[in-house]
Amino acid sequence: MPPGTLFIASDHAGVKMKAELVRFLENKGWKVEDLGAHSSDSVDYPEYAHRLCAEVLATGRKGILICGTGIGMCMAANRHKGIRAALCTHEFQAKSSRGHNDANVLCLAERITAPALACVMADIFLQGEFEGGRHQRRVERIEEA
Repeated sequence: MPPGTLFIASDHAGVKMKAELVRFLENKGWKVEDLGAHSSDSVDYPEYAHRLCAEVLATGRKGILICGTGIGMCMAANRHKGIRAALCTHEFQAKSSRGHNDANVLCLAERITAPALACVMADIFLQGEFEGGRHQRRVERIEEA
C-alpha cells in the first residue's frame, strides 16, 4: 500500500530544502502537494503556514513546514486549534513528536539542519504512530487553552 498524500510548504528561506524533501518523499512513494513558496523571492512565512494548516485540518493528513530557523513556521502553525506542530532538529524529536505528542506538522530549519538529516527526520515523522495511552490525556489538554 502506498504511503499516501502529505502537504509541504516553505517560505523563501526553505525552498531548497523543500525541493530536496519533495524528491526524497516522492521516491519513497508519497504524493506530495507543494503549497509554495516556489522561489527564493522574499515572502511572509505565516501565509504558507496558514495555507498548509488549513489543508491538514481539512483532510487529516500530515504536513511539513520549512523556513530558515523553523521557529516562525512552528509558531504560526500552532496558532491553529487542532494543529500540533513540532520543530525538530534530531531524529529522537521526530520520533517522539509523533509517538508522544501526536504531532501532525513537522517543522524544519533549512539554515540549521543538513538536508540528509531533514530527510531522515521526515521519514521517521511520517512513519511514526501515536502511542496513545498515558499520552492521550496530555494531548487532549493541549486543546484546553
